[in-house]
Amino acid sequence: MTETASPPKTTRRSAPRPRRNAGETRERLLQAATAEFCERGYDGARMERIVRAAGCNIRMAYHYFGDKEGLYLTVLEHIYEDLRSKERELNLTHLEPVAGMRALVEFTFDHMADHPEFIALVRNENMLGGRMLKKSGKVAQQTTPLVGMIRDTLVRGERAGLFRAGVDPLQLYVSILSLSLTHISNRYTLSTIFEKDLADPAWLAERRHHAVEVILAYLQSKPAVQAAG
Repeated sequence: MTETASPPKTTRRSAPRPRRNAGETRERLLQAATAEFCERGYDGARMERIVRAAGCNIRMAYHYFGDKEGLYLTVLEHIYEDLRSKERELNLTHLEPVAGMRALVEFTFDHMADHPEFIALVRNENMLGGRMLKKSGKVAQQTTPLVGMIRDTLVRGERAGLFRAGVDPLQLYVSILSLSLTHISNRYTLSTIFEKDLADPAWLAERRHHAVEVILAYLQSKPAVQAAG
């Protein structure tokens, strides 16, 4: 009787675990945190909801950001860095002064319209008295070059006889922000009071043109002569 050899035993290998993509996990956490902080503010936001929305565990959130405050600061720094990097791409120093200021106003107006999360986060941070933003050294450092670019554009415009003298770059930028933000942050109250839909595309196009013309008209006007006291 011939013995039949048993087939060799094969060792079943478990399927390799999918490797975590650290960059993707971190990005999902940032997106989920941005939505949570926009909707509920810093005090109302909960890490449990953030990690659930991001599809990861809370240990990963603490690993990447330390704690809730660290995550919040990273979100703030991220939205400001996005704004500042796009402002740098305007290359104001390589544009003719009038074209440069027009580009800055149009960009700022469009960016605020396209990024409601920026407005919500900044509004919430102002309600905190800016106390969290004060803990970040990055945002102020990122903003310094912008003021320098505006100053350079103003100086070139003044030397070419295109702009009035003595315009403060920070004052000017705050005015640009105001023209780009007020109709958004006060949309519902203003729409009700004036019985006009401030979200209407035609009205917004007119508002955008108005913002550009206001800034350029100011820059190209002569300073009023102050009466002697």
